[in-house]
Amino acid sequence: MNETEYWSFIHAERARLADLLATLEPEQWARATLCADWSVEQVVAHLAAAANTGRWAWIRSIIRAGFDPAKHNARLLERHLGATPEETLARFRDSITKTVAPTKDFQAFLGEVIVHGQDIARPLGLDLNPDDTATIEVARYFAAKDFAVNSRTLVKELRLSAVDADFESGSGPEVTGRLLDLVMAMAGRPKVLTDLTGSGVSELRRRMS
Repeated sequence: MNETEYWSFIHAERARLADLLATLEPEQWARATLCADWSVEQVVAHLAAAANTGRWAWIRSIIRAGFDPAKHNARLLERHLGATPEETLARFRDSITKTVAPTKDFQAFLGEVIVHGQDIARPLGLDLNPDDTATIEVARYFAAKDFAVNSRTLVKELRLSAVDADFESGSGPEVTGRLLDLVMAMAGRPKVLTDLTGSGVSELRRRMS
């Protein structure tokens, strides 16, 4: 796909998530997600930050953070966190159609929206179903390259096989499941391992721990 097509998918997934967020009750914004110690509202602020941080802003931020990714992300997140969940959502909505990114790794930024969408939806027991083509693009990228998440390293010498899409990657002990669950596993989310099968799942669990 070309750059325009990738941005179209990114914008669509941002909009899909924003529509889901609009249905949340106030207390749900403070709920924990699958993303480390971040709440729903913090993940949304992080996505707004990502949509507004270009190359030079990213470089300045990571330098000021002493090349500490956690500190860098926390600083940008706080900058885009609203005074209320409604304000945080409004800032995210204003970012939906932005075409700002620090690099040309568009599959990674598409993956960020898809993965963080699941980080939010799954603990809340809500369905959020990303576009199939977009999810395959992310799965192929995650299996081939470490960027933002060490996805390629995590699944090295394992064979991934989707039961609901035309996706297979790697060789070795097998990890089988839905494509979206494989994407979440490559993003380092151990909660999804219970939805995967195959002789490679135990090794993947060991690596995540």
